[in-house]
Amino acid sequence: MAKATTAPAGGFFANWRQNIIYIGFVVIFLVFALTLNDKGFLNPNNLLNIVRQTAMIAVMAVAMTFVLSAGEIDLSVGAVAGLTTVTVAMAISVAGPLGGVLAGLATGLAVGMFNGWLTTRIGIPSFLTTLAMMGIAKGVAMWISDTAAVPILSPGYSWIFGGGSVGPIPVLMFWMALIAGIGHIALRRSGFGRKVLATGGGETAARYSGIDTRSIKFKVLVLSSCAAALAGMLYAGRLQSGRFQLGEGDELSVIAAAVLGGTSLFGGKGTVIGTIVGALMIGMINNGLILMGLEFSQQLIAKGAIIILAVALSQKKG
Repeated sequence: MAKATTAPAGGFFANWRQNIIYIGFVVIFLVFALTLNDKGFLNPNNLLNIVRQTAMIAVMAVAMTFVLSAGEIDLSVGAVAGLTTVTVAMAISVAGPLGGVLAGLATGLAVGMFNGWLTTRIGIPSFLTTLAMMGIAKGVAMWISDTAAVPILSPGYSWIFGGGSVGPIPVLMFWMALIAGIGHIALRRSGFGRKVLATGGGETAARYSGIDTRSIKFKVLVLSSCAAALAGMLYAGRLQSGRFQLGEGDELSVIAAAVLGGTSLFGGKGTVIGTIVGALMIGMINNGLILMGLEFSQQLIAKGAIIILAVALSQKKG
C-alpha cells in the first residue's frame, strides 16, 4: 500500500530561504504602512505610483532572470533603455508612432545581437561585453541627441506606451503583467526555458545532452536588450520625451530584483514571479525612503545593501 506524501514540517516557513522574498515583501509593506500611514503610503494613488515607477524595472528584470539563469549577466540594460528613448523620439518626429516602435525594437535587437555575438562567438565574458556596451549606448544617445531632450508629440504613442490609464489602472501595469505572464510561461513551461536553466546549471552537461548552449546564451542576451528597449519605449511614452539619462543606473535595480526574487547569480535557477515581487519590493522601498525624507545618496546605499543581502540569502549552505 502506497504511503501518502506529507508536506514537510513547518510548511511555508520551513522553506524560509526559498520564500524570503515573499516574507520580506509583507514585512516591509507592514512596516511602511504603520510608520508612514500619516504620510500617505497607503493612499491608492501612492500605491499605483509605485507600480508606475517599478514597471520598467520589472520588464527588464524578467529578461534578466533568463540571462542570469543561463549563467550570464547584462550590465547594459539601463543604457540601452536610455538610447531607445532617444531613437524612438527621433523616429516618431520623422516617421510617426509606428516608425518609433520599429526604431525602438531595432535598437534592442541590434544591441542584443552584438552583445550575443561578442560573448558567444568571440568569447568575451558577458560582464565585459555589456559593461563596454553600457558606455557605447550612453555615448551614442548623447551624440545623436546632442545631450538635449527630444520631445514626443504623439498622444497616441504616449497613451499606449506608459502614459495612459484604463480607469484608475495605469497602462504600465498591463505591460508589466503581460511581460511577467509571458516570461513565467516561457521559463517554466517551455523547452526554451528548460534549456536556459540547464545551460546555467551545468554548461558542459547541457552540451552533452544535446543543447546548443551558445545559441541559448545568444538568445537570452538578445532577449535582455529587447526588453530594455521595451522599457525605454515605456519611459519615452510616460515622460513624452527621449533623454539619454533615462534608465541610468537601472541595471543595479534590475539585477537586485532578479536576485531578490530567487534567481541565482551563478545560473541554473530562476523564477519570474519572484522577480516581479522583487521589483515591486525595491519600488516600495524607494517610495518609503522618499516619504521618510531620505536623500538620494541614502537610497543608493539602501539598494546596495539589498543586493548584498540578496546574494547572501541566495547561497546554499552546506
